[in-house]
Amino acid sequence: MSKPTHLRLVFDGGCPFCRFFAELSELKGGLPQLEIIDGRANGPLRQALKVQGYPLSRGAVLMVDLDGETHGDSQVFYGPAAVALLCQHLRPSGELLRLLKVVFASRERTEFLYPLLLWGRRLALGWRGLPVDPDTH
Repeated sequence: MSKPTHLRLVFDGGCPFCRFFAELSELKGGLPQLEIIDGRANGPLRQALKVQGYPLSRGAVLMVDLDGETHGDSQVFYGPAAVALLCQHLRPSGELLRLLKVVFASRERTEFLYPLLLWGRRLALGWRGLPVDPDTH
C-alpha cells in the first residue's frame, strides 16, 4: 500500500481502552495524517458504517485515503485489520505505543488477540453502564 495521505480511525469512545489507544496513537503515534473519530458520539457516521457492514459494536474502523481526498473513496479496514494496519504505520514516540506496535503490527497476531480486546471492551462498557452496541438504547 502507498503511504496514506489521511487516516481516519473510528473507535468506540465509550470504551476507555479504545479511547486511550486512539488518543495515544493521535498524540504520540508520529502520524500527523491521523484523525480520530468517536463513533459512539457520531451517529450518522456510525450508521453509515453499519450499513456498509462495519458495525462499531464488533470493531474499530480505519478509513485510508491515498489521494488526499477525505470525502472521496476510502479504503476501509475493520476490526483486527484496522488495528494491525494502524500499528504498521505508527512511528511511536512513547514506550507503550512502541510495545503495542510490536504486538499488533502483525495481522495474524492481531487476529488471534482481537477477541481478547473485544472481551475487555465488553467488560469496560458494562462497568460504565454502557451498551456494547452503541445503537441500542
